[in-house]
Amino acid sequence: MTLPHPAADRTFQVDLRGLVDLLSHHLYSSPRVYLRELMQNAVDALTARHTLEPDAPTGAFGVRLYADGTVVRVEDDGVGLTEADVHSFLATIGRSSKRADRIAEQRGDFIGQFGIGLLSCFLVADEIHVLSRSARTPDAPAVEWRGRGDGSYSVRTLPASAGPRPGTTVTLTPRADAGEWTRPAQVHALARHFGSLLRHPLTFDDGTAGPGAPGTSVNPEPAPWARTYPTPGARSRALAAYGEEVFGFTPLDTVELDLPAVGLKGIACVLPETVPAGRRHGHRVHVKGMLLSEQAEEILPDWAFFVRCVVDAESLRPTASREALYEDDTLAAVRDALAEKLRAWIARAAASDPDLLHRFLQAHHLAVKSLAVHDDEILRMLLPWLPFETTDGHTTLDEFARTHRTVLVTSSVEEFRQVAAIASAAGLGVVNGGYTYDRELVHRLPEIRPEATVADLDPATLTAHLDPVDRETELAAAAYLAQARDALAVFDCDVALRTFQPASAPALLVDSREARHERTRSQLAREQEGGLWGDILGALRQEAPRAQLILNQLNPLVRTAVAIDEPELARTSAEALYGQAAMLSRRPLRPAESSLINRSFLDLLAHALRKDS
Repeated sequence: MTLPHPAADRTFQVDLRGLVDLLSHHLYSSPRVYLRELMQNAVDALTARHTLEPDAPTGAFGVRLYADGTVVRVEDDGVGLTEADVHSFLATIGRSSKRADRIAEQRGDFIGQFGIGLLSCFLVADEIHVLSRSARTPDAPAVEWRGRGDGSYSVRTLPASAGPRPGTTVTLTPRADAGEWTRPAQVHALARHFGSLLRHPLTFDDGTAGPGAPGTSVNPEPAPWARTYPTPGARSRALAAYGEEVFGFTPLDTVELDLPAVGLKGIACVLPETVPAGRRHGHRVHVKGMLLSEQAEEILPDWAFFVRCVVDAESLRPTASREALYEDDTLAAVRDALAEKLRAWIARAAASDPDLLHRFLQAHHLAVKSLAVHDDEILRMLLPWLPFETTDGHTTLDEFARTHRTVLVTSSVEEFRQVAAIASAAGLGVVNGGYTYDRELVHRLPEIRPEATVADLDPATLTAHLDPVDRETELAAAAYLAQARDALAVFDCDVALRTFQPASAPALLVDSREARHERTRSQLAREQEGGLWGDILGALRQEAPRAQLILNQLNPLVRTAVAIDEPELARTSAEALYGQAAMLSRRPLRPAESSLINRSFLDLLAHALRKDS
């Protein structure tokens, strides 16, 4: 009996060109990240060097960039690599020297944790040259590693006397098609973009100053929130100036952000202009000084779209591409803590700076309303100050409630526009509840002002405040009103005669969106009677409220119309009054209503022409 041979283990073969193509199209947003990855590796090496030599003076170790159009070089005074490190970490894709056991317990001190950063250099070059000497072993030889885009590499050691001082130098010879990212001016700009807040010295040299020149400092000053200022006012102005430099607008105010538990510091810049609802701005997030993302939406909750932040954090976790933040419990806690900082700023403005609060609410009342709906503290603090559209114009609820003990609120913008002028003339206090959050917030007013009463405006409330006509006038108009009701029955519309201001308004169409929907549903139920769909609609059917066309006896046109004794002309005039009132309501017209308006206009025109001929 022949036993089967055991399966042999094999090693995956990696197509490096295919992997680089994958990185460029699916992991990294742009080839420019190659410089960030090189700088990041250098900074991590410096961190390890400081751990190895904790007594070294501040600024003793740094990073130097060089680009002259033919090469790009990044040199650091970091911990360096031994020959074993080179074979282990540079020749094995996906492994990082920062995962070594000897520094695993200090992993949180390092920015990069994925071990694929060096591959990003193949986005702009076909060969990577690394020269390194370890600072861990005094007489360690220098090690030279050359990696090529075809997946091959070579390693050799150099005599200790011939090698450089401890640290690492990475040199790239850019491809011809990578000039956009490797020109000296672009390398300098990218270095400032990614590394302006790094805590280690970072310099740039384009070769024009000659050999041995010290280079230009890329990060000459610490972050603005880490500096000292002579006065609080000077600090505030400096932070605002930095926000303007970063974001391109003058902040309405700046909010300092400081979360010691995660080592986060930074500022939130309050936008000076209104932001469309739902639009979220990206925030600049640095991790240990290195720019991670300019579009980190996840750092703040949705309602905080009135600010843009720039922060530097110690403990936030980057994704594999190191261009976004990993959604974990730490990020959720940071988001909640930053939201509390913004609430506290709003509270301070409300308590001590009414002018700032007024300017803030003018620009961002919608954001605050969205917050107040879910945040009782903000509701109590700011609801009286928030602006609303009312029959007294745009005003705060606090001012409006002083004038109107009963506050009526509409359910839609069209209903408010339909009744605003007449309700105002009748002395009713009505708030437009059709905008996002407004109706819900107005109904919560009694929580802040117990003496105020809030109710939804319905047709019965409005008509109850319109003055009835005397009995004699009502009887004289009875025949016309009956013909008008018959003409408008197709629209489920009743007709009534009242007196109200302004006298220039001939008619008012009182009809709610809910009533229209209920009538539509009832009509569908009748049309589908007997079928399954008709049974479902019938089960949902309620008593459909009718619309009401209220004619204004004070209007000269209406007084002329109710005296018409010719039946067809009476019907046509009633249809014309209905059509005019429907258009003034500013709601979308149904096809039948548009047809009625056209027909009544032509009939009235024909009647006038016959009369004149």
